[in-house]
Amino acid sequence: MKPTSLPANPCFSSGPCAKRPGWSLDGLKDAAVGRSHRAKIGKTKLAEVIDRSKKILGMPADYVLGIVPASDTGAIEMAMWSLLGERGVDVLAWESFGSGWAGDCKNQLKIADLRTLKADYGKIPDLSQVDWSRDVVFTWNGTTSGARVPNGEWIADDRQGLAICDATSAVFAMDIPWSKLDVVTWSWQKVLGGEAAHGMLALSPRAVARLTSYTPARPLPKIFQMTKGGKLIEGIFVGETINTPSMLAVEDALDGLKWAESIGGLQGLIARSNANLTAIENWVAGSSWAGFLAEDKAVRSNTSICLKVVDPAYTALSADDQAKHAKTLVSLVEKAGAGFDLGAYRDAPPGLRIWGGATVETSDIEALLPWLDWAYAEVKAQF
Repeated sequence: MKPTSLPANPCFSSGPCAKRPGWSLDGLKDAAVGRSHRAKIGKTKLAEVIDRSKKILGMPADYVLGIVPASDTGAIEMAMWSLLGERGVDVLAWESFGSGWAGDCKNQLKIADLRTLKADYGKIPDLSQVDWSRDVVFTWNGTTSGARVPNGEWIADDRQGLAICDATSAVFAMDIPWSKLDVVTWSWQKVLGGEAAHGMLALSPRAVARLTSYTPARPLPKIFQMTKGGKLIEGIFVGETINTPSMLAVEDALDGLKWAESIGGLQGLIARSNANLTAIENWVAGSSWAGFLAEDKAVRSNTSICLKVVDPAYTALSADDQAKHAKTLVSLVEKAGAGFDLGAYRDAPPGLRIWGGATVETSDIEALLPWLDWAYAEVKAQF
């Protein structure tokens, strides 16, 4: 039967993600609008975003963290263009963003000694094949596949190369072993529900040493340049941004960070994301038609939770019909106002993607699930 109860917040997009519970525009009333980001008030707020982020995440004191242009994409490209080329590169690709970074290494950066270790959506590559004498580029969590690396044990402590990690849908929702990583990037729009367009770039001492000792054989756009005269431009990592940030977005990022602190910091955030995944796991366990794209629980994401249809009546359909019916299911739920932006990523297999990051209430996940059952029954009647 058609459910009658709707989620209080039907926003389940994987980016930009749901705002924190209780969010309102009133939280932006202290934004430094109309002021220069280089004025004392602007630099103070930017530095506060950096300092609060480092504290919540437990980032080592000798790591530097900066706010950079163009969201997570800008941050990871900035790192790759500035750091890669000194040695061979391994790229891990098991979803669209990792595949994109591999493509950039090959086609834009022209890395001659390049290996791409691939896996299908829902799986991850064989991590034992990674060569830590090389630089390694990978996503911690596959935002478009719902599969993540299980931990950091596969990353060598005595690595010669750099571990360069796109962690945008993992940071603030998963334990990140900082000592295992040399570059970590993310954006405000994911787990804390911030606004888009700004990225965060964390560098270990090893990454800083590479920056200041290696000059890549390629021109670097101004917004990628992190050194001058062989020295790190330290201002980038204390709030002196390369280009002009939105002070409204900065205020919103501070709002999210303060909320994170109020619910117990990192462990509180992780617990909320885990509870959302558990709610979906319990539902899938009793479902006759839904399954996880990441079948192995050890590599299953607790943020970008990707589902596939496992009903034999559906899987017997042609690929085109499967895609069509998956879109119809999503449309029915959206028209009912029960859940928005639930479709699988355009390059992923047909199915559903439910954001389970910390800003999503478990009660809203639980209210959504009966609507998925109803919508699937409506779609199946059309087979």
